[in-house]
Amino acid sequence: MAPTAAHPHRGTRTEVDVVVVGSGPNGLAAALVLAGAGLDVVVFEAAGTPGGGLRTEQLTLPGFWHDVCSAVHPMAVASPFFRAFDLPAHGVELVQPEVAYAHPLDGGRAGLAWRDLERTAEGLGPDAAAWRSLFGPLVARWQSLVDLAMSDYRSPPRDLGSAVRLAARTVEQGSPLWDVRFRGEVAPALLTGVGAHAIAPPRALAPAGAGLLLGTLAHAVGWPLPRGGSQAIAAALLAELSRRGARVITDHRVDSLPELPAARAVLLDVAPRGLLRLAGGELPPGYARQLRRYRHGGAACKVDFALSGPVPWAADGCDRAGTLHLVGSRTEAVRAERAVAAGRHADRPYVLAVQPGVVDPGRAPAGRHVLWTYAHVPNGSTMDVTDAVVAQVERFAPGFRDLILARHVVTAAGEETRNPNYVGGDISGGATTLWQLVARPVPRWDPYRTPLPGVYLCSASTPPGQAVHGMAGVHAAARVLRQRFGISVNPLDLVRGHVPQLR
Repeated sequence: MAPTAAHPHRGTRTEVDVVVVGSGPNGLAAALVLAGAGLDVVVFEAAGTPGGGLRTEQLTLPGFWHDVCSAVHPMAVASPFFRAFDLPAHGVELVQPEVAYAHPLDGGRAGLAWRDLERTAEGLGPDAAAWRSLFGPLVARWQSLVDLAMSDYRSPPRDLGSAVRLAARTVEQGSPLWDVRFRGEVAPALLTGVGAHAIAPPRALAPAGAGLLLGTLAHAVGWPLPRGGSQAIAAALLAELSRRGARVITDHRVDSLPELPAARAVLLDVAPRGLLRLAGGELPPGYARQLRRYRHGGAACKVDFALSGPVPWAADGCDRAGTLHLVGSRTEAVRAERAVAAGRHADRPYVLAVQPGVVDPGRAPAGRHVLWTYAHVPNGSTMDVTDAVVAQVERFAPGFRDLILARHVVTAAGEETRNPNYVGGDISGGATTLWQLVARPVPRWDPYRTPLPGVYLCSASTPPGQAVHGMAGVHAAARVLRQRFGISVNPLDLVRGHVPQLR
């Protein structure tokens, strides 16, 4: 049966107000907003544990707790959704490493991004002033910067000055001008390592912007880890959803929209490919063609380690960092990411490593440690790159191999098997390009509303894109409230609980 405007799904009776498919951070954020408006909300999750990328499991050995996907959460402090939700008030302890991120180089050297901007600059020798001038104005206005980056990209920035400052630096670092500012090797490597989080060649506008935002947050709010693992964030959101009367049903894979309960609105925390599958041919041909053209980017092969002791980093300060970027110089980072973009495995891949035990020793038995790593690989890769990951860690931490008690690997193809939103292992929800930041998943003024009446997308494949921030869910929920229920309200007020009942 084709959906109708009054009842987007089967039957003639509205069984619930809202159905959310997918319990990732965006799906949970959308559900929280809508439940805060007094709506009857039910969330369906295919996995046995809700949370999407916000899950923590014993992947290697008993007592060793590994984050399944996301591990470090600057947006848990910075995003408008989490600022409104207030994780500490909901029992989540965000612990801060002294060094937000480190970038080791050969010869026992490393760039260290301390929470303190001045201390970071002082460690960069000839590039101290360059780092200070690059990040100082951004750190001073970090909240405006985050609000801009976490918007739906459909309204003018409220702080035009911050937008101009970010744009100017993005053009600089995303173009052949990117080396003009620096004189040494450490500072440009440190910055390139952050930009490579986008899993795209870093000398481009979108990765440069992402790197500048993440670099700013390192000095403004830090890169914290939730004590006990990322599951703590999901647990806090789920507890509040329960308090507001929403239901979350796990182990329930949805194969088509008609099988859902009748509802006035359906929000899908799925990739464009997931929408095509669920719609089953009901989408207009033109819109369906645009979804099929949506590009997915580079992927990740995840390797988790149980260790008998801390990683023996050669460079001072790396043992105090929560996150490390293991790839070497700026030139090596560019070479590795270009290989991935061209569909090749880099001989020395970019490896993103997190050592939770620096601030959260409870992740492993006493004296033991866990190490979380991702290596960037081509989309759809079936290759186990554990040996390359071990080699990159060993390169900067001689003796690392001798500490390995157990390992657990998920290839890029395996990532999609675990979570269909990670198409080909693309954990970013789509290729990180300037066009796809604004026009994801299709170039429409309302990117969340689909042509099916009452059906909306709210995944990382909609603005503002990747990372654990919840804002795609917030933006989609605001449209649902206005368009389906006639409620015009600041959705963040509903997150705060300032408007608990509107019906």
